[in-house]
Amino acid sequence: MSVVPPNRSQTGWPRGVNQFGNKYIQQTKPLTLERTINLYPLTNYTFGTKEPLYEKDSSVAARFQRMREEFDKIGMRRTVEGVLIVHEHRLPHVLLLQLGTTFFKLPGGELNPGEDEVEGLKRLMTEILGRQDGVLQDWVIDDCIGNWWRPNFEPPQYPYIPAHITKPKEHKKLFLVQLQEKVFLRAGEIAQQVNCSLRSSEPEFGSSAPM
Repeated sequence: MSVVPPNRSQTGWPRGVNQFGNKYIQQTKPLTLERTINLYPLTNYTFGTKEPLYEKDSSVAARFQRMREEFDKIGMRRTVEGVLIVHEHRLPHVLLLQLGTTFFKLPGGELNPGEDEVEGLKRLMTEILGRQDGVLQDWVIDDCIGNWWRPNFEPPQYPYIPAHITKPKEHKKLFLVQLQEKVFLRAGEIAQQVNCSLRSSEPEFGSSAPM
């Protein structure tokens, strides 16, 4: 067991607890180091069709302008996204939504003011991937597996809050969604991407795609 010397700070990475760990994130349950995640083959899932998906904003500039206007009214934007994993030929694949012809993203979106993160993600998953015949989808939301912060009204996001930032503009949380053995999913365009290729394709998949 290692001991931190008395004259050394116990906060900040990599020693002790991250100095921003309790500033914006409430730890509700302890981290479990050993977990079993059930992965089922892609062929188990049936995919229906919806109208093609489009971004809410017409351009990147319009998106950040809307974010700026909302920040003045309700504060930091809260976003949640779901990570759905299947396997094909025994390799894990992440399911992604395709917007247009060149951009892919995780299913999810913006939370309403005061909305619970898990319930909000379930709502968004139902809106994006849910059935249209009235059958409710039982989404199983597991652990939060990623946090990304947008310090300014600009594209860069970081998995931490930069030390000089006191009011981040967006907080995005990624949750593992445990898929059932057989599920009917309905979306405009859905793609499956092997996990190891996400890092080399950041312009297409975005910086917050699970690595």
